[in-house]
Amino acid sequence: MSAALDLLLLATSWTHVLLAPYTKVEESFNLHATHDVLVWGIGSESLKHYDHFIFPGAVPRTFIGSVLLGFLVRPAAHLANYLGILSSKADIQVVIRLVLATCNVLGFSLLRRAVSRRYGGATGVLFVMITCSQFHIPFWMGRTLPNMFALLPVNIASYLLWNRAPNAIRPFQRDVHLAIALLTFTTVVFRAELLLLLGPLVLQALWQGYTTFGKIVRVGMLSGLVSVALTVLIDSYFWQQYALWPELYGIHFNVVQGKSANWGVSPFHAYFTAHLPKLLTTSCFFSAVGALIDSRVRALLLPALVFVVLLSGLGHKEWRFVVYVVPIFNVAAARGATWMISRRKSSLFGRLAFLLVAGCLVLNCLLTVIFSVSSMNNYPGGKALARLNEMYADRQAVQVHISNLAAQTGASLFQQTHAPPYFPDLGVRPPPLAYDWVYNKTEDVSPTSITVDRSITHAIVEIHDGVGMNAWEATGFPKSSWVMIAVIPAFEKWNINVGALKLEPMKPWRVLEYVEGDKLAVLERRGW
Repeated sequence: MSAALDLLLLATSWTHVLLAPYTKVEESFNLHATHDVLVWGIGSESLKHYDHFIFPGAVPRTFIGSVLLGFLVRPAAHLANYLGILSSKADIQVVIRLVLATCNVLGFSLLRRAVSRRYGGATGVLFVMITCSQFHIPFWMGRTLPNMFALLPVNIASYLLWNRAPNAIRPFQRDVHLAIALLTFTTVVFRAELLLLLGPLVLQALWQGYTTFGKIVRVGMLSGLVSVALTVLIDSYFWQQYALWPELYGIHFNVVQGKSANWGVSPFHAYFTAHLPKLLTTSCFFSAVGALIDSRVRALLLPALVFVVLLSGLGHKEWRFVVYVVPIFNVAAARGATWMISRRKSSLFGRLAFLLVAGCLVLNCLLTVIFSVSSMNNYPGGKALARLNEMYADRQAVQVHISNLAAQTGASLFQQTHAPPYFPDLGVRPPPLAYDWVYNKTEDVSPTSITVDRSITHAIVEIHDGVGMNAWEATGFPKSSWVMIAVIPAFEKWNINVGALKLEPMKPWRVLEYVEGDKLAVLERRGW
């Protein structure tokens, strides 16, 4: 059973990677950093080729996660090449995401073991079922967001704190210190907002007598200094800046200067009324049940709730900032669901409780299918570039300009399959015919400028909503100079069509209508 549950976690995360292999702009730093580590190496003479010097982003990010991921990806890529399933750079991107997903699955597997030991085997099974039935965690655990690099050590720290017998009053002091050190490292290196989770956990450890104040100070100082030294040493080297601490830079930029507000401001209650319900779906109810019936669950949830409250004080809010507490709420939900299904089935309440748990899991799965369908079709840039690569696989001297929307929605370095650098040591060699393409991602270039530049043979361009009467006019490119060879649609919205139920009452799923819109066009210069 234990291995089956681990395989279920792995299969769920891998399925999401394979269904939606492309990435978006928020994943690009770590993805491209891993690309550069793999192809160029980490020698000082190689840094000039790194992508982050061309597209640095708003704030610097740490290279530590990308270097470690690159180290793990290399043997996995060799294995994929040996099995004959690695044929292009695009395949290496999938391998990278599968490796990251596998690492995060290991963290969840450890959590599941701690949950089974602490709350019983049934709770461990339901923890896995709830996690796999949700959308966001399985979908994103294989994506190179900084938050997904931080999720693994947070889950390992949670395992250290929870892994004890059902009636044990406190964890081993050594495990508490290891958890604090690991969370300190994660806060310093990956995500500074985790300080708001570390603080409540430390106060709880002191209040409940898990350790002493002096020992926590020593552990915190030692792990903090080592973590700062590590990130400053490594990231100053990769960014070629003196004494760079990326997360401290990010705090100054986003919090002190308030620049995070440029990406939007949400009300104080947004995490509780929007983001957490979206992340947890129906598990919110069972989390409350678990907290009501088990004091151990209340102790588990308290630091997580304090973390969300403290983080709510910042105006800019995103679901990924609170993703670390989703496993904690899922443990509470699994405990609550276990209590409900263990009621006597001879009673009406017991039968209804069982049906409620089963129905909520099914509803979670249905919501995940809906979210997955929309997300799979939300990467027009990756699809456009893949279409272009396929259509002109036997042509040389192609120079394509990639618009901003295309670059942000999947047109990563790994999709530039017909241009160097390649990965010969991993089995990816130049294509036999088209290997000298130029992929141009110059920003803020007008259609006129691209048209005048005769060296550009193709363009992946945006189709602007509400501009012109058709797709051609909506691109802003002159029809006299370009031929439209493909239009790339993407997810737009879901519509509720009640009339469909009247027409086809035996097909209730037709009430929900998938709507897509044209987002990108692939153009070829006339006469090329």
